[in-house]
Amino acid sequence: MDGFQAYGAGKAGGAFDPLTFIRQPQTVLRIFCWVFSIVVLGCIANEGYINRPEAVEEFCIFNQNQNACNYAVAVGMLGFLCSAGFLALDVYFPQISGVKDRKKAVMADIVVSALWSLIWFVGFCFLANQWQVSKPEYNPLNEGADAARATIVFCFFSVFTWGGLALLSLERLKKVSYEEEYNKLFSPPLA
Repeated sequence: MDGFQAYGAGKAGGAFDPLTFIRQPQTVLRIFCWVFSIVVLGCIANEGYINRPEAVEEFCIFNQNQNACNYAVAVGMLGFLCSAGFLALDVYFPQISGVKDRKKAVMADIVVSALWSLIWFVGFCFLANQWQVSKPEYNPLNEGADAARATIVFCFFSVFTWGGLALLSLERLKKVSYEEEYNKLFSPPLA
């Protein structure tokens, strides 16, 4: 049992190694999720609304549907915060010594990553549909068209990055479950 290192707990209390952390596939995908959320939020906030001379208020570039822009802004902001929060959890994860606590963290990561993959897919479908049915007379100067396309593309990319995180978390859950079974089999009985 001396050669066995518990998954995640083998270095509990050890120093944090940033290079090892950055090279992990889960960290790379989490950073991509974070950046994609920033891009979606930035595109909508910067060029997602257009002014019309005869109107007092701004219109959403996606078929003048305010719900489309509101959805993109909300998903971009919440996706940014969620990926940053789970990135912080990934930093803290090796310090968690209890198998049950690590298992709860990994299960939360699976559920949240799968949910976000679905949310981004819905966003991609909704924004692509609204962009497709937008009428040229709503935006005669074609303002913000590149930002709208970038928003749709990065919503599409986010589906796969969050889905990849869910798959990586499933692999992590298998390792944590194996560790739990190992501890049950080889822990000394209490007197």
